[in-house]
Amino acid sequence: MAEERNKPTGVTPGSVECIQLMGVPVRLHFTFLLLLTCVIVIGFGGNQSPSNYALFVLALIGSILLHELGHALVSSRYGIRTLEIVMYPIGGVSRLERPAKPREEFWIAIAGPVMNLALAALVFGILYSQKRAVNLFAFTQPSPENLADRIALGNLALAGFNLLPAFPMDGGRMLRAILSHLRSEYEATRIATWSGRTLAISMGLYGLIYMPMLAFVAFFIYLGAANEGAASRGRSLTQGIPVRAAMITEFRTLSHGNTIREAANLLLSTTQQDFPIVHGDEVIGLLPRNALLRGIANDGPASYVAGFMQREFPSVAPDHDLSEVLPLMAHAGACVLVMQNGSLVGLLSSDNISQFLLLRSVGLQPLEG
Repeated sequence: MAEERNKPTGVTPGSVECIQLMGVPVRLHFTFLLLLTCVIVIGFGGNQSPSNYALFVLALIGSILLHELGHALVSSRYGIRTLEIVMYPIGGVSRLERPAKPREEFWIAIAGPVMNLALAALVFGILYSQKRAVNLFAFTQPSPENLADRIALGNLALAGFNLLPAFPMDGGRMLRAILSHLRSEYEATRIATWSGRTLAISMGLYGLIYMPMLAFVAFFIYLGAANEGAASRGRSLTQGIPVRAAMITEFRTLSHGNTIREAANLLLSTTQQDFPIVHGDEVIGLLPRNALLRGIANDGPASYVAGFMQREFPSVAPDHDLSEVLPLMAHAGACVLVMQNGSLVGLLSSDNISQFLLLRSVGLQPLEG
């Protein structure tokens, strides 16, 4: 069964996988690497030793990863798999295989800050057992002796920042979960994203005057809030609508024995960007446009499509709720095969979904059946 064998996951563009924690890929976004480089350069230019500062930065990154693992652990309790953890300048973002229900979202969101509070409490407990007072000014007076104090205070700061009731922070998700009991999911998200935009603008203005790096972080908070608002709007327009209402039913396929030249000719003569590869009646792969171009560049137009097709391709059933498929279509160029009883019945592309959402936004009602 293709629907069971090929579970769509997708990968966040602009990120690279570095490690896996409890089976969850941890990916670093290029913007996180830029911020990390700036933090290291600024820190090494200060009055503390490079080794001491490196330990603090590593401990903070570890705290962020544990924060995200808190989300992943609670989401797994609700049967929601974490597809990946992506590290951004505003922290980590856990991408789930399906949107959480309001009650689930509240507990998943609060798990991250609770993890940071637990880490801070653990360090404070160790310091208390050593009969040593906590240095509340450790950030302004960094030294090897107060490294533990800075780690504890850093976790408190992470928890406090994430509990702000604004998207894309955990507090914003908790706010939406609470408001969803009183209003529609779209209205609840609109309020939480408005709070996020307001926070981002305030942080950005302050950062431009006093702390340029804060303005950099504010930009990503604003972007995250805007993206969540758009995603919520998409879910509200597709909730309860089956995939078959939006799928492409007139499409072309390629045989595993076709050449890259034949695929290129089909790319030029149609508007299709992705081609299912079949062997008889069985779908054995998917040839996206990028793979086609790579085939021309590497082995030439006479090579076979079977050498460049994706053997693990995403697929869904035609009766699947379209709103649950939207996260898979978030990236430009995404394509999902629509399969029923092992047979290919349609395609979903990011371009087609965008057109469907545009038509739905102006009042188009989906076809029945």
